Amino acid sequence: MKSNKYKLLVLSDLKDSSDNIIKTTANLAKMIGGDIDLLHVRKPVDIVESDNQLSSMRTINRDYIASKDHIESIIKSIDKALNIKYSLIYGNVKQEIKEHIHNTNPDIIVLGKKRFNALKLTGDRITKFVLKKYKGIVLIASNDSVLEPSKNLSLGVFNDFEHSTNENLAKSLMAYTQKPIKSFKIQKNPEVTNQDKSDTALNDTVEYIFQSNDNAIDSLSNYVLKNNIDLLCINREIEASKKNKLSSSNLTNIIRKLNVSLLLTD
Repeated sequence: MKSNKYKLLVLSDLKDSSDNIIKTTANLAKMIGGDIDLLHVRKPVDIVESDNQLSSMRTINRDYIASKDHIESIIKSIDKALNIKYSLIYGNVKQEIKEHIHNTNPDIIVLGKKRFNALKLTGDRITKFVLKKYKGIVLIASNDSVLEPSKNLSLGVFNDFEHSTNENLAKSLMAYTQKPIKSFKIQKNPEVTNQDKSDTALNDTVEYIFQSNDNAIDSLSNYVLKNNIDLLCINREIEASKKNKLSSSNLTNIIRKLNVSLLLTD
């Protein structure tokens, strides 16, 4: 019998913010009904310092045990009712992630939000890789705050998320959401700005429309901050024919500049 639960895949580097990201994933699983699969992949060259094969194997084994203990300590602190499994793999990071996604077919992939460093112009390669290869739902979890199902979420939507195909997901989140919902758009020639809107799929919505220019993403970031948004849901569909199309550069800037959890739909 097929389960109706969402399958959430967490891609974790097990660094400083990994605890918050895994806890956010667990709380999202509680809200929408889901099972969690955590994948940690490391390149052996990142931890092996010796050319001696025996020494290298010992180093990898020590790293495996430490990573395993870290993951299990986090899992123990989470609701035992959740189904959480994990995999630790050493190899080519992108290739292992690609194969794992293909083999497990997750409904939602969870990534951590990388700190922006102006000196690293290449950006977050894993996030770009996942967004390019995986066309499903992606949660980019905030490093600094954990989504809490026990309180009303301050939910924001962007780029016509309310008209996307993820109706069941939206309904599940609505049960935990405080009203009104904040809807954000960027348009070349906005006819209206900052008004109440009731003719969308999401009721009790306040809409903010920004002029499309070089400062649009900064304005969006400021309004998201002012409205204390916990989770911003984004329709990441990119089509030239769409009036409110989301360019790939805008999506990259949103991911980089908005310090909240982002739920990117297919």
